[in-house]
Amino acid sequence: MKISIERGTLLKAVAQAQSVVERRNTIPILANVLIEAEGDTASFRATDLDIEVVDKAPAQVERAGATTVAATTLHEIVRKLPDGALVTLTADSAAGRLTVEAGRSNFSLATLPKEDFPVMASSEYQSNFSANAAVLRRLFDKSKFAISTEETRYYLNGVYMHVAEADGLKVLRCVATDGHRLARIDAELPAGAEDMPGVIVPRKTVGELRKLLDDDEQAIAVSVSETKVRFATPTITLTSKVIDGTFPDYSRVIPQNNTRRLEVDAADFAKAVDRVATVSSERSRAVKLQLDEDRLVLSVNAPDSGAAEEELAVAYADERLEIGFNAKYLLEIASQVDRENAVFLFNSSGDPTLMREGNDLSAVYVVMPMRV
Repeated sequence: MKISIERGTLLKAVAQAQSVVERRNTIPILANVLIEAEGDTASFRATDLDIEVVDKAPAQVERAGATTVAATTLHEIVRKLPDGALVTLTADSAAGRLTVEAGRSNFSLATLPKEDFPVMASSEYQSNFSANAAVLRRLFDKSKFAISTEETRYYLNGVYMHVAEADGLKVLRCVATDGHRLARIDAELPAGAEDMPGVIVPRKTVGELRKLLDDDEQAIAVSVSETKVRFATPTITLTSKVIDGTFPDYSRVIPQNNTRRLEVDAADFAKAVDRVATVSSERSRAVKLQLDEDRLVLSVNAPDSGAAEEELAVAYADERLEIGFNAKYLLEIASQVDRENAVFLFNSSGDPTLMREGNDLSAVYVVMPMRV
């Protein structure tokens, strides 16, 4: 195999591949990227056995062929090469080496046989549809902060993507929760997604998927089966196993009859929470919200380090309420708001609180209170 490829193009392809590779693994071939050259494209494939990413890039192919080489090493080399350089990759399978040349730089890397590289079995996908990158980005970006990191509740370690009903219409919905907070985001149901099985997309896959969704105009081909999910652009294909488990009935924890309504400028609120939380060193620092007519007082009392208080002008017309929250959770939820105002709906100081963005019902967040 011998190919020449522009440094920037190669860097992008190798970066996507090496981020999937697990740093610590006991199977040497899994640390490698499989490079396949044919026609006028080179494809770079990497896997950790749960996720597989294939990135195709235009290249001048002098000799077709394939080899595998350490993904992280190749990425580091390409990253350090000068911008705009033309990189030549030459594989010598007899010697088990890949030569990387650019200008006056020359590297010789050890390779492993391409036959040893595991390729993820392609499954029959029950549902195939196309969705706009901006739509998918919103669904996953706004929900991923609530993904649980508790390994024991593995079925919460991802985003539950499924078809649901809202106001009599079917929607594509993403939900994530860790038991303390919940995010439920809806989007218009793409054509062809009606029979999609509900799947839990793992946390690592959600992170990798984010790299495919930067171009707003890009259409993403989505394929879903009971065991796998695949997201593809014309150049990158990301295939992942889904979490084998049942996502809990989240609708039971979304409060329906919270009537005390607070409307506040989302950016001002987030900054005020951040400021008052500074005095507390604990990880689970609690912020107390005291609500009275059209005013909100945020306070933190940390006996060992000090106290802080800040007042905000808000729209609130219900009876007085005192309620506490984990500052980190409040900040994460407030930072999801794209619109100017955040609307909080409370019931009592011990009940879950609902938050949404202005009058937009397509994004709903729930956060559990803390005792303060």
